[in-house]
Amino acid sequence: MPVTHPHIINLLQCIDLEEKEQVKRYSLDQQHTLKSLKAEGLALHPIVVARKNFGYADYPEISFRLNFPAETNQFKDGAAIECFYAGEEPVKGVLISLDGKAGEFRLFAPDFPDWIEDKGVGIKLAPDQRTTTIMKAVLNGLENNPALFKLFKHLHDHSAVEKSYNNIISHALSFKNQFLNESQQQAVAAITQNENITIVHGPPGTGKTTTLIEAIIQLIKEGEKILVSAPSNTAVDNIAKGLIAQGVQVLRIGNTSKVDETIFLHTPEGKLSNSKQQKEIKELKIRAEQFRKMALKYKRSFGKTDREQRNLLFKEVKNIRTEIKNLQAYNEEKLYKEADVILGTPIGLYDAKINHLLFHTLVMDEAGQCIEPLAWCIFLLAQKYVLAGDHFQLPPTILSNEAAQLGLNQSILEKSIVSIDNIFLLNTQYRMREAIAGFSSIYFYKGLLQTASHLKNVGAHISFIDTAGSGYNEEQGSNGISLQNEGELQIVQKLISAEVLDPLKTAFISPYAGQVAAAKEVLPKEMRVSTIDSFQGQEKEVIILSLVRSNDDGVIGFLKDYRRMNVAITRAKEQLFVIGDSATIGADAFYNSFLSYVEKQGVYKTVWELE
Repeated sequence: MPVTHPHIINLLQCIDLEEKEQVKRYSLDQQHTLKSLKAEGLALHPIVVARKNFGYADYPEISFRLNFPAETNQFKDGAAIECFYAGEEPVKGVLISLDGKAGEFRLFAPDFPDWIEDKGVGIKLAPDQRTTTIMKAVLNGLENNPALFKLFKHLHDHSAVEKSYNNIISHALSFKNQFLNESQQQAVAAITQNENITIVHGPPGTGKTTTLIEAIIQLIKEGEKILVSAPSNTAVDNIAKGLIAQGVQVLRIGNTSKVDETIFLHTPEGKLSNSKQQKEIKELKIRAEQFRKMALKYKRSFGKTDREQRNLLFKEVKNIRTEIKNLQAYNEEKLYKEADVILGTPIGLYDAKINHLLFHTLVMDEAGQCIEPLAWCIFLLAQKYVLAGDHFQLPPTILSNEAAQLGLNQSILEKSIVSIDNIFLLNTQYRMREAIAGFSSIYFYKGLLQTASHLKNVGAHISFIDTAGSGYNEEQGSNGISLQNEGELQIVQKLISAEVLDPLKTAFISPYAGQVAAAKEVLPKEMRVSTIDSFQGQEKEVIILSLVRSNDDGVIGFLKDYRRMNVAITRAKEQLFVIGDSATIGADAFYNSFLSYVEKQGVYKTVWELE
């Protein structure tokens, strides 16, 4: 039966547009040279292979390092990649992790390519066809699921409700965490009374993870089985660690290669590591390895008969690996039933094929980073939903401008907050000094965001260094795509020296990848240097923010997305330095308000005062 609801049709169209844009952007061809892909941060080349091993389901896994500074913002955990080498067929895979200049990826192949350790190997982003296929299948079946389709229509057809933050009486709950503030207690109570969707609006530093952990413990007390998800592995692991510390029976599924020892013991692999079944899997892996070695005797240049023999051996390897996966799935079934909480990314949970189990509540953290179609993939697994996040932070990243205009970059949180009135604001932040949090509180959170008493101001914690009239203008970066501002980097170096800043406690962030690439060349190697987008969810004692834009026309580009600025100015705990040109940004009402705020609450300097 064809889809009839216009909003489902629209989302399917968006996914098609995004898929086409991914294919176009990630292709390595005459229009998209390796040089241009590297310049856009879509390829890492060359990589140095540090270690090879067979990991999950006996897939080849490669640890690598980069011997050069690179903009890796778009290489997120779980990203679809291709490993390539000139003149050879690329091999599809998935990025497991990338931290600084060291990373790891898994290849969907029976073995390592012959050329994997040759000079000139690289990885590039690839279209994530697996995720888009799953999202399309779920959306196409949505109208056949009455309960879910009713919710979908409510979110899309329901007229907008007045956004307000609720209060609720914390009914007779016995809180395990005795240190929750009033707003956190109210959010926990609301989640336990939830019948449909509850939204926990957690601005930076308000203890969102702490609140969700307490709520999950309360739900388990009431006999519920819980699903926990988030778009990033880091967010999933943060909640997993908190629940494990509280003695909760958890099962963390999905990417287990990079989890720490605490979490590994609560993954299927960790729980089954000493079991009889695991010995059987080990024997199968040894058999697969024997066939693999036999196949490897046939080198690159061989005749037709040798090629057929090699293919047969690799086919046998593939069959054994399928058997390993099936055996793992069989063994994991018991673990799924025993766990009170199962955690994973949306695709990790979908792939686990746990839709036959009854889950009462799905708790989604970082819901402001989850595109709507991805959320529906796991909404069908539960009966009630808790969406936690901050819709005033950056939305999900979408490549297709057309798909973004049609709404694909609107997160499930942003979509829900319009028509759901069950919203609870965590209203006390524990991360940063009051002066740093103050502007965001006024502009984004209606002045409702308070600061914990121990962080009330003593001295100045926010500074603006104004480059107006200095001639420190923006310019095209060396890659010809992004902007940079050399003058602002000179100021950063003077600041580090004048303020005696510890590079390990300081981060440099900027909206422009070109500025970040240039900064990596001149700033201390031990200092964290990142785009704002890549630094979302992180924090440092000291943040230096370079705005870059400085021109005679007052053009500020994507500084216009004020949510990016909200992310940027809420990363610092003790000291925030913002460097920019007031003549360029001051014509914009938002930035004019920010400059006025700094003059009242912090330190406003001209560039000459640093000389």
